Amino acid sequence: QVQVVESGGGLVQPGGSLRLSCAASGSIFTIYVMGWYRQVPGTERELVADITSGSITNYADSVKGRFTISRDNAKNTVYLQMNSLKPEDTAVYYCNVDVLTRNLRRITSWGQGTQVTVSS
Repeated sequence: QVQVVESGGGLVQPGGSLRLSCAASGSIFTIYVMGWYRQVPGTERELVADITSGSITNYADSVKGRFTISRDNAKNTVYLQMNSLKPEDTAVYYCNVDVLTRNLRRITSWGQGTQVTVSS
């Protein structure tokens, strides 16, 4: 019912920047929270940052001051601007949306993930 598509990953040198985008589409009445998570193989998926419909943001301590999350409610899109990237930021980044569908069901949906690799 709800599709989530990420883009913007890639290979970047330490200290560099990347911008991830995530667009949600489908049977959407409203989106409550949009978030970015990341996962390294063999570890649990962790929250990187999320943002409410009222633009209240929340960040993992490890990315505070370096990453910025924002959203465009008209486009059902969330962004993650990542600056001063470190090798330990290397992971698959996943987008998650908390949605009220048009038939008034509340669901969460995940994207397929986008690889971010920070390496010289």
